[in-house]
Amino acid sequence: MKAVVVGASSGLGRCIGIGLAQRGAEVALMARRRDRLVEAAKEAGPGTLAIGCDVTDADICRAAIDEAAHGLGGIDAIVYTPAIGALSRLIDTDTVTWRRLFDTNVIGAAHFTAAAIPYLTESRGAAAYLSTVSASATDPWPGLGAYLVSKAALDKLVEAWRAEYPMLNFTRVVVGDCAGGEGHGTTEFPSNWDWDLAGELYPVWTSRGLIAGSLVDVEDVVRVVDSVLRCGPTAHIPSVTVAPRRPGESAT
Repeated sequence: MKAVVVGASSGLGRCIGIGLAQRGAEVALMARRRDRLVEAAKEAGPGTLAIGCDVTDADICRAAIDEAAHGLGGIDAIVYTPAIGALSRLIDTDTVTWRRLFDTNVIGAAHFTAAAIPYLTESRGAAAYLSTVSASATDPWPGLGAYLVSKAALDKLVEAWRAEYPMLNFTRVVVGDCAGGEGHGTTEFPSNWDWDLAGELYPVWTSRGLIAGSLVDVEDVVRVVDSVLRCGPTAHIPSVTVAPRRPGESAT
């Protein structure tokens, strides 16, 4: 499998990119922070590509995808992991924040997918997009409203791509609370939060049962993504969820 993972300089994207390579895939890692990509590529193993990419720029996305396709000899799969998670009450969320969220969480996914479509069509390939339980499986989290709206838009974008290219596999990978891996593999999702506001909202999230109380093992996320991408052209998996069991919830 020849896979491209964007958002691979840190967090889940880095863990997934390295994990796919360690499972035998030929991988191109992409992100804006190329110095971190080079480090991740070394950990992933020989032959792993490190390619700079800013998903908010359509031209850069096309150039990066073309470089990956040339270096890998084609593309069988893409994984979209970038996400910005601003913590702000809706009444305080300004235009700049809304646009920044949608530029990365939604429009970037559209640019990246559009660039990869010719190669995925040739290989009858697959695309996976990281989503969140907070956009689909739980009630809205106060303070994360703008983020949740952008992720809900991403979910619909995945469905729209599937409708226009039914011969390809487009899968939403819904991830529950997960800290990621070690070092740069640790999630940076809350890195720019207002921690005073977080302290006010945490008891609200807890009282409403929004926090599961345990974390997903990052290796489970990697394993699921790898399995989804390797299912082949006849298997269509619209959505898969990797989340910790909540209190009182039984296995099914």
